[in-house]
Amino acid sequence: MSSGLVLIDKPSGWTSHDVVARLRKLAGTRRVGHAGTLDPMATGLLLIGVNSATKLLTFLVGENKTYEATIRLGAATITDDKESEFTALANASDVRALSISRLESALVMLRGPIQQVPSSVSAIKVDGERAYAKVRSGDEVKLKARPVTIHRFEITGEPRLVIDGDNTFYDFDAIIDCSSGTYIRALARDLGASLGVGGHLTALRRSKIGSYQIEQAQELEGLNSESLQILPIEVAASQQFRVRSLSDQDVVDLRHGKRLRAVDETETEPTAGIDKDGNLVAMLTKSGSAAKSLVVFAIDSNGDEDQ
Repeated sequence: MSSGLVLIDKPSGWTSHDVVARLRKLAGTRRVGHAGTLDPMATGLLLIGVNSATKLLTFLVGENKTYEATIRLGAATITDDKESEFTALANASDVRALSISRLESALVMLRGPIQQVPSSVSAIKVDGERAYAKVRSGDEVKLKARPVTIHRFEITGEPRLVIDGDNTFYDFDAIIDCSSGTYIRALARDLGASLGVGGHLTALRRSKIGSYQIEQAQELEGLNSESLQILPIEVAASQQFRVRSLSDQDVVDLRHGKRLRAVDETETEPTAGIDKDGNLVAMLTKSGSAAKSLVVFAIDSNGDEDQ
């Protein structure tokens, strides 16, 4: 099985680990990993690395992401999404008083560089244990704020009042471009708190990671080893990163652990080193006046000899 990326449109109800386990069977290899966990409730783009491409995932997890979300104002929940019970409900009159103009004003404070406290049920480790595990066992978890950047947080479509039994909610759809490490559930929580009515997430779909688009993704339903499409590792790298063409001598030097002459100052960012045959040889970065390898890939691309 060749090395490369598999772009999957994750269905709701599946964990990211479930998808990895399925791909291990389809690809016939244990060397499978993913970049950027999606909650079981969420759907959308999940990047799966096969064989040598698992090493490429290291450079993809930090890329910006785009999400399409539905946010419900009028109630706060334990998990900041619809998967748990309410912790607070707003008065119907307060919810009905919401408007697009008030919403837009509140969104201004959640754009650009912000300090975000992750959801208490995130996978962040606290004293060696996942935060969500501590919450489920009854412990109170307080996580520290961390810097994230919200490049875009825009309302799409018309907000709508939703009557559910005795409860009144204000739902709206949004598109969010953000830096890696952003919790969309926390955005919903903080937006609701700023408006004084509480908020949580009811739907989430990831449509983009770096330059990879959901339109490139395959659905899991009906997928088998024959229909499985693997984006070759060199194509995957070239789509996301700038490319440096390597001479035969450059390839020899890299495989012997040597550094190359830096081409220009922009090589501080990861660069894909491609040989004359189009093979991905290494991921490079600038180090002083030289370019050094961050990882060197095996000649046969099966991942058995990665350095």
